[in-house]
This record gives sequence, C-alpha cells and structure tokens, in this order.
Amino acid sequence: MVWRRRATQAIMQPSSDLSDVMTETAHTRAEHKPRPLIDLAVSILIPSLILMKLSGEDRLGADGALLLALAFPLGWGLWELARYRKFNWIALLGLISVLLTGGIGLLQLDTQWLAIKEAAVPGIIGIAVLASTRTRYPLIRTLLYNPKVLNVDKIHEQLERNGQTEHFETRLLRATYLLSGTFFFSSFMNYVLAKWIVNSPAGSEAFNAELGRMTLLSYPMIAIPSMLMMMAIFFYLWRTIHGLTGLRLEDIMASGTQEQGGGK
Repeated sequence: MVWRRRATQAIMQPSSDLSDVMTETAHTRAEHKPRPLIDLAVSILIPSLILMKLSGEDRLGADGALLLALAFPLGWGLWELARYRKFNWIALLGLISVLLTGGIGLLQLDTQWLAIKEAAVPGIIGIAVLASTRTRYPLIRTLLYNPKVLNVDKIHEQLERNGQTEHFETRLLRATYLLSGTFFFSSFMNYVLAKWIVNSPAGSEAFNAELGRMTLLSYPMIAIPSMLMMMAIFFYLWRTIHGLTGLRLEDIMASGTQEQGGGK
C-alpha cells in the first residue's frame, strides 16, 4: 500500500537567499518519492522468481535461495530507512515480517507458523487503528487525513465556520473503522492463502516454490483489493469534507499534492 507524500515545510525560515537555496536542496534530497514499480519488483517479483527457480540443490539450494530472496525486500527497506531517515512503524512491521519468514524457513518450523505470521502483521495494524480511536491521535489522521495529503487547516477552519466539526469527527471515526476493516481483510486473506498454498515442510525446495507462489498471488488477491478499499475510504472522506464544507477538490487537497499533479 503506497500513498503520495508532500515534503514537510521547514520549521525555521532562513534569512538569506543562499540559506533558502541550501535548505530547499537538502529538503528535496530528503523527500521520499513513491516508486511503485520498483517496490513491486523488489518486494514481490524478484523474490518470488528466486524462490521458484533457484531453490534446487543444483542451484542455490533451499536455504541459499530463501536468504537471497529475503535479502531484496529487507535490503530495500533498510536502504530507504537510511536514505530518507524517516521512521515508519508500518514499514518496520514489514521488515520484521521478512525476518520472521526467514526464521521459519531456516529453522524448519511448522508451516502453521507461517500462516499465523502472515495474518499477524496486518492484524496488528488493524488492532492499532481501532485502539487509536481511544486516543487523541487516531491513526487515520496519520494515514489519510494529514497535512501532506489534505489542506487540514483550511478544512478545519471551514468546518468551524459551518458548525460541522462534531459531525465531521463522527464521520472520521466511521472512516477509521472502515480503515481497520481493510487490514483485517488482509489478515484473513493472508492466513487463507498461506494455508491453501504452503503445505510442504519448511526448509525444502517445495516450501520455497510454494512461498514464491504465495507471494505472487498475494498481490492480485490481497494487495489490489485492499488498495481499492483504501481508495473508497479516501473518496468517502473527500465526499464528507465536500458536503460539510462546500470546498472544491483543489481547495481540499494539500498544495504539494496539487503541484505534483500539475508537474505530471
């Protein structure tokens, strides 16, 4: 799941033009630009092909192929973390998931643990989204309703002017429940897919081939439906904001998002 981000504004405004240029250059270097095709290749396609084609004893062997396949998403995740220096606890869960997959294969644990692991990661995120509704900072504000995506200040100002703030918070809570549902859907489907496909003993060539097949199928069966559900939630959020404030789409979207769209 990948969302467009806008560069964070500087807290201190430099006084000189040279400082402005230097700050802007450094800020641009630190900006994370989504690369969905590279993410897809590194996280799904390349590891799946390695597991299915190079696990034979005449090639890398089961353990060697598993280590090489897991090195791609693990290395990519660590590189992005080091490159952009931006902590993301959801991405951290993904890296932990990769390490657990390697541990299950190398330690030759029962494949039941793989199914549990596959279900646990999105399940934990779903529970965290639900639990966040009891705090001052629900996670939907981090994932969807945030200043990098939407013009939050302008929306809040218009809501207060129209006396619709409480109504909006109710709708936002409903969107949070819907968002948690997408992660629970992923959790359930991950478990079903793992139980259905991966049946061979961990550490074997057949296990690696099944793991690769499961990884490939997870994209059309889980990732794409989850993405569509997320888009539907965002559309619901936009319709809510438009209905309660009367703001147009270009007024609702954050300025950086509009500039990205115009640049393209």
